[in-house]
Order: sequence, then C-alpha cells, then structure tokens
Amino acid sequence: MSQSPTQQEVPVTEGANVSERQSLDVLDQLMKPEVQESLTVLVENLPKLAEMVTAMTKAYDFAQGIASDKVLISDTMSAMGEFAKPVVEKAKGVASAAIEANDRAQTEQASVGLFAMLKMLKDPNVQQTLRFAQSFLSILNERGQQQR
Repeated sequence: MSQSPTQQEVPVTEGANVSERQSLDVLDQLMKPEVQESLTVLVENLPKLAEMVTAMTKAYDFAQGIASDKVLISDTMSAMGEFAKPVVEKAKGVASAAIEANDRAQTEQASVGLFAMLKMLKDPNVQQTLRFAQSFLSILNERGQQQR
C-alpha cells in the first residue's frame, strides 16, 4: 500500500526547500568579492561601531528620560510662557491701539488741514514716528540699490 503524504508533512518539506534555497542564496552572496571586502571593512571597524552604538544608546536613553520627565516638561512650558507673556501683552497693546485708531479715523469726518498738520508735527510721538519711517525707507532704498 502506498501512503499519500499528509497535509502536515507537505509544508515541512516545502519549508525545508525554501530554507535550503535561502541558505544557498546567502552563500552565493558571501562568495562575491565585494561582499567579502565589505565584511572585512565591517570587522575592522567593529570597535568604532561598538563605540558609536554605545554613544547613540546613551543619547537615546537621555532623550527618553527628558521626554518622559513630567516635571521638566511642566517647568519648560512654564518658563516659555513667562518668556512669551510680555511679548504677547505688548502685541495685544499695539493691536488694540491700532483698532482704536482705526475706529477713531472712521468716525471723524473732519478733514485735516495744513495748520492741523503743522500742529501735529510738534508732537514728540509724531516726530519719533517720522524719524522711524525715514530711517526705514532709507534702509529699504540702500538694500534695493545693493541688490541691483
């Protein structure tokens, strides 16, 4: 009587063939001169590679420790908030002044005459703004000439 192979025996035989083919492929690869040269270089540099891996592992552990430290994260966020708070308040002040100035300019329908402008020119804030505008435009002009 002949016995037919069971389903369990077939995958084991196919698995062995696949494994055998893969080991032959690996051996074929290892026989190539460029692969042998690469392996020689790797073996020669193993101490350096081990040192690099150790350093990278320490850096990774340090980064993991920092990333998972809730107190450090909280303190950093708090410090950043304290640093940004004055800047945010200043920006809000400037924005509210600009909105208020726009509202006033929209409601006032009176035209600004020559004498009113001359009177405004005496205001120190107007003088400072005009000096700033003059310097800013001068710098833009200089940079424009440098690019040409």
